[in-house]
Amino acid sequence: MPNFSDVRFYSIPMTTRFRDITVREGALLRGPNGWGEFCPFDDYDDAVAATWLATAVEQCTEGWPEPVRTRIPINCTVPVVAPERAHEIVAKSGCGTAKVKVADHPDSLQEDIERLEAVRDAIGVQGAIRVDANAVWDADTAVAWIRQLDRAAGGLEYVEQPCRTIEELVAVRRRVDVRIAADESIRRAEDPLKVDVSQAADVAVIKCTPLGGVRRAMRVAEAAGLPVVVSSALETSVGLAAQLALAGALPELDFACGLGTLSLLTGDVVRDSFTVVDGYLPVPTKAPTPDPELLERYEMTGDRLKWWQGRLSRVLAC
Repeated sequence: MPNFSDVRFYSIPMTTRFRDITVREGALLRGPNGWGEFCPFDDYDDAVAATWLATAVEQCTEGWPEPVRTRIPINCTVPVVAPERAHEIVAKSGCGTAKVKVADHPDSLQEDIERLEAVRDAIGVQGAIRVDANAVWDADTAVAWIRQLDRAAGGLEYVEQPCRTIEELVAVRRRVDVRIAADESIRRAEDPLKVDVSQAADVAVIKCTPLGGVRRAMRVAEAAGLPVVVSSALETSVGLAAQLALAGALPELDFACGLGTLSLLTGDVVRDSFTVVDGYLPVPTKAPTPDPELLERYEMTGDRLKWWQGRLSRVLAC
């Protein structure tokens, strides 16, 4: 493990609650090739967090494979917000694809339907809408809700991880006409390189940050044998650069990617953030350098700083 020349810890409030968090935290590590980002969520243990660290190490020491494209089509992300706000997010995004969070609580169906109707109105008949349930449904609930959400959206591009297990995904996929995408089933598998999702999904959602880096994520994508969507893990621009590098290096990219998530943060650690323009983001060849003033503005302090310092030390020792 390299000796980092600098380590900075950040804490950035979010624009709205997302994945049950309201503040995004992590560490920025400087190595011989620039900066990397280590930002596993709090509920991930040290063994899981080690793959997140591997991504940061790859980024700030080796760099990434050569890209085969220069820009990436992006979906806008619609969190759990009122229909009016959902319409505003989509209309302002410039994106032709929208990813909508659903199933936030057991009685959310009507709220989800209204949100999807607003998104369809904003994106138009030619736009694509996908939803993410974060594995909260059982198979029967998934089938019932997917059919209603598909109607509300005027057609769904796919449903991301409707159920927890691969067996449940297989059962759901056989009973609905909407594509199924696998996310957690791949990245949380004991060995993502060996998990078989061929009968469970039509699309593989790949996130290089929790998978151990761009190169390993490319091997996981190849092993999945499915069309790939690259999605973020709510990183700052430093970590998001690795996700864009993955999307840029994949041999094929048939769907818009979920990498426009900086809009969910109230700030960033770099001045020139990755801003979606006309539905696209550029493919970087190197991670951006944090701005000293922004590092100071979003510097982590107090007990949370001690917690993250201890976590990084433990994971470095893994």
